[in-house]
Amino acid sequence: MLVFSNEKLVFLSVPKTGTTAYEAALAPRAAIVVRQPPELKHAPVFRYNRFFRPAIEKFMGEGFDVLAVMREPLDWLGSWYRYRQRPGQEQARNSTHGISFDDFVTEYMKGKRAAFAQVGSQTKFLEPQNNGTAVTHLFRYED
Repeated sequence: MLVFSNEKLVFLSVPKTGTTAYEAALAPRAAIVVRQPPELKHAPVFRYNRFFRPAIEKFMGEGFDVLAVMREPLDWLGSWYRYRQRPGQEQARNSTHGISFDDFVTEYMKGKRAAFAQVGSQTKFLEPQNNGTAVTHLFRYED
């Protein structure tokens, strides 16, 4: 997550959408850069709303726009599938070694998923909150 105080902009880091590259390019301009742990770096709208927004508004003022990037769903799942096939991960409980991409996607669509298909949801990540907190600028990964 990147917070730009002068620009009144928060850039949420949706997993598997190239946000590490954006971070590398834009971090020098940001007032706040959240890199670790992953649960904070990849804070979805609900977590931003609950924990970060109150502090940002208290110390930097209100009226921040929220930006995010979303990837085409099958391409996004393909990125997760490949990431979980990287060398050294063969024995990890969420490894996709020995699993076809079709089986990975089929498992992802189930209500109760196997560990290798538990990758979250872009839709849930970007879900607006009851108090009106929402992504105000959504860009396609391909663009």
